[in-house]
Amino acid sequence: MITNYLISGMVGIMLFFTVVVAPTVFKVLPVEWSSKYVRNFFPKYYAFLGFITLVTVFTEQNPIGRLYLISCAVLFAFTLFFLTGKINAAKDEGKNKQFQVLHGLSVVINIAQLCIFIYLLTKSL
Repeated sequence: MITNYLISGMVGIMLFFTVVVAPTVFKVLPVEWSSKYVRNFFPKYYAFLGFITLVTVFTEQNPIGRLYLISCAVLFAFTLFFLTGKINAAKDEGKNKQFQVLHGLSVVINIAQLCIFIYLLTKSL
């Protein structure tokens, strides 16, 4: 039961940021401010969601569900400790194609994690 609450909270955070926060930040703030905000926000986003995902690994009863959650936790760690730095470096160095590819990868990973969380919620109903 606690697992579903935790996963629901993560889905809410992920959807709220994607649908409300990100578009608003880029629409309202000047580019230099929005870039600074995003660079500061994403490490906290990945760390927080990764930590909560790790907690759910220990509350999940189903071994297959646990494997899905472990994979999501690993992806949060990969994005936090490896991909974010590469994305920022590519942007700073003006490597636009590399930036687009790496940023696109981070988006795909985030969507995959969101889909896994939604799948786990619907499977438990």
